[in-house]
Amino acid sequence: MAHKVIFDTDPGVDDAMALLFLHRHPDIDLVGVTTVFGNASIETTTRNALFLKREWGFDAPVAKGADETIDPSRPHAGWPTFIHGDDGLGNIGVPDTVDVPLDPRPAYQFIIDTVRANPHEITLVAVGRMTNLALALRHAPDIAHLVKQVVIMGGAFDVPGNVTPAAEANIHGDPEAADIVFAAPWKVVAAGLDVTTKTTMSRGFLDAMAEKGGADVELLRRVSDFYIKFYSHAVDDGMLVHDSCACVYVVAPGLFTVRSGAVRVVCGGLADGQTIQKPDGMSFGPSEWDGKVSQQVMVGVDADKVLALLARTLTA
Repeated sequence: MAHKVIFDTDPGVDDAMALLFLHRHPDIDLVGVTTVFGNASIETTTRNALFLKREWGFDAPVAKGADETIDPSRPHAGWPTFIHGDDGLGNIGVPDTVDVPLDPRPAYQFIIDTVRANPHEITLVAVGRMTNLALALRHAPDIAHLVKQVVIMGGAFDVPGNVTPAAEANIHGDPEAADIVFAAPWKVVAAGLDVTTKTTMSRGFLDAMAEKGGADVELLRRVSDFYIKFYSHAVDDGMLVHDSCACVYVVAPGLFTVRSGAVRVVCGGLADGQTIQKPDGMSFGPSEWDGKVSQQVMVGVDADKVLALLARTLTA
């Protein structure tokens, strides 16, 4: 039976690769795409999702999501145009408007309705800020018991962050929402920087996929060029495929090593956005982790096999 997936995303270059993987993998039924602000404004990320829907021809509805953090008093830090470009998709010239209809519901309501209509069948794959998921829990806490699993790209558990020494970007963008998601009584699996920084795709690997994958993967190659240039300070002519790791886990969890334990997110102060896990079996004095749900974080990855699965799927 195919995995029914709602993809919560802020496209975003690495989001685009992850979306194409979900669309093309034969064991995934992409039942919805929900957008969130993060790599760009909500207007831009939603426009980009509609653009990719048009170009790649997937049927899943697109629902527009949150445009501010769960705590609206949080200051806005600006869009990372130096990573994803002014248009959010590598400055390839995405049109200002895309004539593809939006689902009329806000993203959190789309999530609630779809989960209730498919009890214990929906996997939420969230690769941006966790705001839509937190809003869905706020409006309908019962869905936590109806979701099959939640797979996120976010966090840095045993490694430094990428926006501060303490925090990874998706979590740092809305720490309060992330803390709500990790604390909810559903199964969360986090693909953080512990595994995504070990999963590097070279330009040559991407070029070879584009040669075999046709127009869809050629578009992905064009979108990724700006992103590869950004990563030149850290990767030799390549890029990290953060969001795709979360998507690969859905169909191939055996490619990752996970560790179980309650997770809390620091909200405020010097370590704002830091993700801290209390591993199961470790004893401490009374703490804010006590009584919280044990969640899983990825601490190891077979990166070569992840890349091979991405290539087989994207070029099929």
